[in-house]
Order: sequence, then structure tokens, then C-alpha cells
Amino acid sequence: MRGLEELGRVRLSKHFYFRDFLYSEIGNFHHIPNLPDDPDLAIETGRALCETLLDPLEETFGRVAIRSGYRSAALNRFGNENRLNCAANDNPLECHIWDRGRGADRVAGASVAIPWFAQRYAQGRDWRDLAWWLYDHIPFSEVWFFPNLCAFNIAWRPRPQRRIGSYIAPRGTLLAAGADPGEATAQRRARYGDFPPFRGVVFP
Repeated sequence: MRGLEELGRVRLSKHFYFRDFLYSEIGNFHHIPNLPDDPDLAIETGRALCETLLDPLEETFGRVAIRSGYRSAALNRFGNENRLNCAANDNPLECHIWDRGRGADRVAGASVAIPWFAQRYAQGRDWRDLAWWLYDHIPFSEVWFFPNLCAFNIAWRPRPQRRIGSYIAPRGTLLAAGADPGEATAQRRARYGDFPPFRGVVFP
């Protein structure tokens, strides 16, 4: 118990602590502990996710809601085997298991929603406006959008793949890994011209 308390207190970035990512409905309902097998690796990759991708989102849009964060390999396997919206542990796009892989194979991801944009999405805003903003401002590896709240999985990898996909119409791949975005930069920027100015993280 004391070790879990200490893990939860680990500060991953300016805005996030490890505890922010440990909650799991699957784990709570089915009484499966959500604890990393390799805490040091989970902290290392989680810190990269938060500092590189999530902190700039929070600085720019305000609160970022964590829908699903870290999952232990055992918890994720259970979720996949019981069809609880978890990809297989060996799926190349599975990003919630932060303590697997070494070197270039490291990955950390989370499913998040941005309330600022979710409100506009509910009023008919196109999810692709946010997708292109992310592409032009955040060095993610992949993002994948979902209909509820326009939540999206966002993943960090040492070598970003720059992939965009969606379950929102038009469903499928908006941008394949390594592909040219196609739309001219000016056209992309016009989509999100009313977004708040981008803000990176500046420590005092």
C-alpha cells in the first residue's frame, strides 16, 4: 500500500501525477490491481507522454480529462479477452501499457478528452479541426478519435509515426504513418483559426 501511495505521488510533469492515470473502471469492477510490473519504465515513458504531449494541451485548452491512462499488462489482457474495448497486448497500436518495450520500442499513451473542444464538437464542430491542430502543434506518434466527447487516444513514441485515425465519420485513416498530410498548411490552419493560441510549458 505504501509503495502504491508513493507511485501515485510521482510527478510526471508540470500538470500531471502518476495517480491521474491509475484509475480503471475495469480494474475496479473486476478487482484487478492496476500496478506496473516495471515502475521505473512506466514513470519514464509516462513522463515523456505528459511533458511532450499532454502538458501543452493543458496549457493551451485548459483542463485535459483523462478517460483511460496506464493499464498493467494483466489488466489490459483481461479487458481484451473480455471485449472491454482494450486492444490486444501485442497490438502495434496498444499504447496504454507503459512498462513494456525498450529503447525505440517504448510507448505511452492515454485516452483523453478536451472539454473546450468537446463542447464545440457537441454543437457540430468537425473532429478533423482538432486532428489537424494536433498534427501542426504536438509531436504525437498516433491519435485515434472516438464519437463520445470527441475523446481520442494519443500516444508518445521515441520515433513518432504521425498517424491519425478515427471512429467518427469519415471513419478510418485520416493520415497514414509517415504520409504527407496533403492539405496545404494554410488550409489546415484555417480549420482551427479560432482555437486558443498555442502555449508550451514554461517553468518559473
